[in-house]
Amino acid sequence: MIQVSHLLAEKGGQIHTIGPDEPVLAAIQLMADRVIGAVLVMTGDQLVGIVSERDYARKIILNGRSSSGTPVRDIMTASVITVNSTDTIDTCMRLCTDSRVRHLPVVDDRKVVGVVSIGDLVKAVISEQGEQIEQLQRYIAG
Repeated sequence: MIQVSHLLAEKGGQIHTIGPDEPVLAAIQLMADRVIGAVLVMTGDQLVGIVSERDYARKIILNGRSSSGTPVRDIMTASVITVNSTDTIDTCMRLCTDSRVRHLPVVDDRKVVGVVSIGDLVKAVISEQGEQIEQLQRYIAG
């Protein structure tokens, strides 16, 4: 079973963050620049929330609020669902599905070490299944 640590080793542990008092526009610009769907909201080394494109659409656009005049803290999800690097990909997939989230910060010993997205998880599952199919084909042909 693939663990989150293996996934982070392949993709890297890049973490994109923003402060809770920054304007939402800055968060959206960061997401656009980095081609990502969410950024972690941090105060120093402490994870205080996560803000996603979905938060922006639902809490800014639909409510007619200003992106430049609204701080990230007003739209972020404060109760962040996290995983650690020893969790399995299956555990993460279940969390994403059950909680309807697309991004899981990876926290080890209270320190954020990375983020996995639903896309990362699906890619890992497809790769693992491909390897299993190949092994079975070799076994059958062997």
